[in-house]
Amino acid sequence: MKWKKGIVIVLDVIIGIYLVLAVTAFNNPDEVASVCNDVRISIEKSDMEGFLTENDVRQMLMQHGIFPIGQQMSKVSARQIEEQLQANSLIEQAECYKTQAGHVCISIRQRIPVVRVMPNSGEDYYVDTHGETMVSPHYSCNVIIATGCVNKAYAQKRLAPLANTIMNDPFWKNQVLQLNVLNDGSVEMIPRVGEHVVYLGQPRGVDRKLERLRKFYRYGLSKAGWNKYSRISVEFDNQIICKRK
Repeated sequence: MKWKKGIVIVLDVIIGIYLVLAVTAFNNPDEVASVCNDVRISIEKSDMEGFLTENDVRQMLMQHGIFPIGQQMSKVSARQIEEQLQANSLIEQAECYKTQAGHVCISIRQRIPVVRVMPNSGEDYYVDTHGETMVSPHYSCNVIIATGCVNKAYAQKRLAPLANTIMNDPFWKNQVLQLNVLNDGSVEMIPRVGEHVVYLGQPRGVDRKLERLRKFYRYGLSKAGWNKYSRISVEFDNQIICKRK
């Protein structure tokens, strides 16, 4: 009986040691694969176009000397990678973790621009879906251009909601080319199709105005001709005012 009890104790000790080693290996994946052999970058997809590519993210890490390929896994800091990426004005959120196979996985949610602001003052910047300004990078993005009397406060509070409405609708996203802000803060809309200017008035109740204009396009201009009018106003409820060429 004593020797059987001894065997049980030895087995318990062996199992305990195994469990400790297994948990340690799980919590320290860099101990399994000593060198980083792959970096996997995932950029969250969006219906609207952003600036970043996987290669851009790699270049950011290389410029700061923290690209992990070939580095000891024990020296790769997931937190440092996250902080460095989130410091970039084009990135909204970054998450990084290491795997037992020696992989460093990075998930990116980028900021999505909805309007490029090029006002009379000569500035040039983008505004994202949340109404935050973004410094214009060296390359452009296929979004609406806003010109005229625009300051940053107006762009963030009034242009951003208008641009979001347009960019989230497939029809208007393809139809609207430019927004022009007049001295009183009212907005003109320049379409891609048709030789007319659409006057929205103050950018309030935009959903109703665009829906009214959509119906006029479908049932009015489709019969009268897209180039019959030089100006179409949807400023006031329940009416559309057109000016012939």
